[in-house]
Amino acid sequence: MHMPSLKEVVSAEEWALRCDLAACYRLVAAYGWSDLVFTHISAKLPDSVTGGEHQFLINPYGLMFDEITASSLVKVDMACNKLHESPFPVNPAGFVIHSAVHEARPEAGCVLHTHTRAGVGVSAQKAGILPISQQSTFVLHSLAYHDYEGVALRPEEKVRLQADLGKANYLVLRNHGMLTVGRTIADAFLHMYTLENTCRIQIDAQAGGELTQVNPAILAGMADVMRVATAGQGAQLAWPALLRKAERLDPGYKT
Repeated sequence: MHMPSLKEVVSAEEWALRCDLAACYRLVAAYGWSDLVFTHISAKLPDSVTGGEHQFLINPYGLMFDEITASSLVKVDMACNKLHESPFPVNPAGFVIHSAVHEARPEAGCVLHTHTRAGVGVSAQKAGILPISQQSTFVLHSLAYHDYEGVALRPEEKVRLQADLGKANYLVLRNHGMLTVGRTIADAFLHMYTLENTCRIQIDAQAGGELTQVNPAILAGMADVMRVATAGQGAQLAWPALLRKAERLDPGYKT
């Protein structure tokens, strides 16, 4: 599938963001979190590129995540209207959740949403995410829940989703899936990596005997613990290695 390159058309800053987001889509596919052509990862263009307007990059609707390239990503506004020529459609309905988060959290550079088997499974459990693993301790300090209201097509749901999310970076969409918010694409990806593993571990552990829960006192101060564990670099500690992985899988994501 040939896509004319936008590298010489957009700014260097936008191109770098496009490459990071395309890599993120490829990595989500590689880790088995994609749902055919459904779900989305949105990245907000910086004000230095847009002049303060709210503009985002999102997947071309109909492409598998492992097909997405930097040039095929579509630039949209808050209503998911295309802002440049593209042969691909976009999915305004799928952007309802993303636009709600970006609107309420202007610092959010990336919103990542999945429908994985483990994620949907835990989202359907009344108790939600349990404090039974080290991974869960990183999630629980910044976790919120939003009740299922059907397929997210109605703009009026946005207000309730925004209120439920608050300042959390991890959101369980009940009976639906998982969502993470990050200041950068790297942050949102690492949050989802941790959240997805939390859900997988929980499902596996529940297949065995009685569960041992983490002492609640340990849950306090987990944000500081995470900073120490990543040598103060946060997601940027792992992101260069993840980009190398994407490069090994298929360097074509940067085209």
